[in-house]
Amino acid sequence: MIPIIAAFQFLTIFPTLIKRMFTAQEMGRAVGWFPLVGVALGCALYGVNYAARLIFPSMVSAALTLFAWIAFTRFFHLDGFMDSLDGLFGGWTPERRLEIMKDSRMGAFGTIGGVLVLLTKFAALSSTLSLFPSIMLAATLGRWASPLVIYFFPYAREDGLGADMKHNVTLREIIIATLIAGVTSWLVFGWLGFAFMLGEAVVAFLTAACAMRLLPGLTGDIYGAVTTLVEMLTLVAFTAIHPS
Repeated sequence: MIPIIAAFQFLTIFPTLIKRMFTAQEMGRAVGWFPLVGVALGCALYGVNYAARLIFPSMVSAALTLFAWIAFTRFFHLDGFMDSLDGLFGGWTPERRLEIMKDSRMGAFGTIGGVLVLLTKFAALSSTLSLFPSIMLAATLGRWASPLVIYFFPYAREDGLGADMKHNVTLREIIIATLIAGVTSWLVFGWLGFAFMLGEAVVAFLTAACAMRLLPGLTGDIYGAVTTLVEMLTLVAFTAIHPS
């Protein structure tokens, strides 16, 4: 249970039975359970959306769902996405890009990118009839994509929480994460769920590969950026399949 608890404590504000710092080995094992956190997050977000739609119109419900999405995850992945944009586009050398990404201050690239992502997610949430599968797959596959790039791509820094996960994650965790994401995708959307998995794996690897052209390795911020992009594109795809 410790890796599961570590995954929930790391990725969400959901209360857990144990509240403490986890070891590097525990964080590495927690990576395999990230999609399970996505399943719980998806259920919670759909609950928020369902309750909101009982009272408010679809656009207000979408806004409240997006607010809950940010609150439940502590702005965690979106912050990584915004920091990644500032670093990748604001620096001219790999060293400078890493330095900018480590800076807590927000720049123009990150601010604009964050606004555009939120607007796109809001538009997608308010423009599809398939809210349950879109929210569930976005939350789950977003947290399946990050273990893939954690395992398959090098890490840029020698220390930090991201380095702890990278150095301790094994193929076992990737198999667990893929099984959870695969079963969820099948139950939620059948064979098309597997198509979504394939598409979002491509998105994750392309995003990581683009980052590797500018950096010596990935960082925790890039992991957050991968999750954010996969979530957004999954929501957008559902507007083409089942538009409102």
